Amino acid sequence: MERVRVFPLTCVVQNYAWGKVGEDSEVARLVVDGDPLTVIEDGKPYAELWMGAHPKGDAQIKDNRVAQTTLGQWIASFPACLGSKVKDKFQGRLPFLFKVLSVNTALSIQAHPNRELAARLHAQFPQHYPDDNHKPEMAIALTHFQGLCGFRPVDQILGFLHSVPEFRALVGNEAAEELQCSVEDAVHTRLVLKNCFTRMMNCEKKVFVDQLNMLVKRVTEEGAAAKDTSSSNGDLLLRLHSQYPGDIGCFSIFFLNHIMLEPGQAMFLGANEPHAYIYGDCIECMACSDNTVRAGLTPKYIDVNTLCEMLNYSPAPAASKIFLGVPDGADPCVTVYDPPVPDFSVLRIQIPPSLPQYTISPVDSASILLVTEGHATATCATGLSEIMLRRGTVLFVSANESISLEEVSPVGVTMFRACCLL
Repeated sequence: MERVRVFPLTCVVQNYAWGKVGEDSEVARLVVDGDPLTVIEDGKPYAELWMGAHPKGDAQIKDNRVAQTTLGQWIASFPACLGSKVKDKFQGRLPFLFKVLSVNTALSIQAHPNRELAARLHAQFPQHYPDDNHKPEMAIALTHFQGLCGFRPVDQILGFLHSVPEFRALVGNEAAEELQCSVEDAVHTRLVLKNCFTRMMNCEKKVFVDQLNMLVKRVTEEGAAAKDTSSSNGDLLLRLHSQYPGDIGCFSIFFLNHIMLEPGQAMFLGANEPHAYIYGDCIECMACSDNTVRAGLTPKYIDVNTLCEMLNYSPAPAASKIFLGVPDGADPCVTVYDPPVPDFSVLRIQIPPSLPQYTISPVDSASILLVTEGHATATCATGLSEIMLRRGTVLFVSANESISLEEVSPVGVTMFRACCLL
C-alpha cells in the first residue's frame, strides 16, 4: 500500500497568561473553525498554536490510515519525508516550529543566543537553557501588530535622555554624556550604548522602582492635563506599566524601537536582537529551540549579565527592522518570506476566487500548511482521498509532494506554508 504523505494535524494550544482571551483570540478562532466541535472557554487565554513536532507540543495526526499518533513519531519513522538535504543537515528532525500567536499583554523583553552561545549556556545552566540550538524567529502580522525590536538610532535615545529625567537618572549623567560624544564613531557608539544599557539593567531595585513611579505619576498627570506625552513615550509606558508595574522593562522602551506592523509585514529576529511582542496576532516561524535570555517585562528568571554581554548594540531605525515578503517569480499567488537563516522560510499563498484550480508546488522540504481564509478541496498524487481545506486546517506535506486544489471558495483561499528552502 502506498504510504500517506500528506495528512491533516490537530495542533497543540498553549494557554499562556499573556494570550488574548476566549473568542477574542485568533488562535481560538482558528482552532474552532478547523474543528467546530472544539469548546472555547470564555475566560481562558489562547496564546499560541504550535504546528510542528516540538516535544512540548507535538501535533496529533488526524488520519486513520497512519499508524503513528504524532508528527514527531511519524518523522522519526520516515525521515525521508523531510527531503534529503533537510534530513542530512538537521539530523533527521523538522528544523522549524510554526506558530500562530494572539498577544494581549506584552511578552518579556528577550533575546535568543546564537548557536555557539546556546551550546555554552546549555552546558553551564541546563535548567534555564534547555537545548543547544539557536532560535532565530520571524513574525508575520495577521492583524495590526506591535512590538519592540533592536536599539533605536542614537539621536532618539539621546532625545529621551534629555526629555525623561527619570530615565537619565538610571543611566547616569556620565554615561549619557559619553553617548552624546560617541555619535561619530560606530564602534565606540556600540560600546557606549552597551555601557548605558548595562548600567540601567544593573540599577538597584529600589532606585529604579522609585524613578519609575515618579515617571508614571508625571506622565499620568500630564495626560490628564491634555498635554502631549510623546516625548516620554507616554502611551506605551503606561500600557506596559499597567501590565508589569515596577518592572525594569518599562524603561527599555527608551532604548528599543517601537515597531508597528501592518498585516502582511514581518519582522525577523536574529541572534542577540533584543525584542518583545506587545499586542496583536501573528504567524511566527522559528528554529526548533526554547532558549530565551530575558531582560524584563517578566516574573521569570532574568539573566542580566548574559543578556548585556550578548546583545547586538548596533542602533538602527525602526523601518530597517520591517521585513517584506518578495513575490515569487514563478507563481503570482505566492509571497516568499525568506529570512537570512537556513532553518525556515514562510510562503503566503493567496488564491483568487477566479482560479477554478490551483496546484501547490512541490518543494524539496517537508512543509506545514495553515489555511487562514476560505475553503477548497485538496487532492494529492499519492493520497487517493480528498481533504477538505477550510480556515483553521493544518496539513503536513512531505517533501516533493504537490497538492491540487479545486472548488475554491468565493473569497478565494489564503494559506501560510512553513518549509526549509536549502
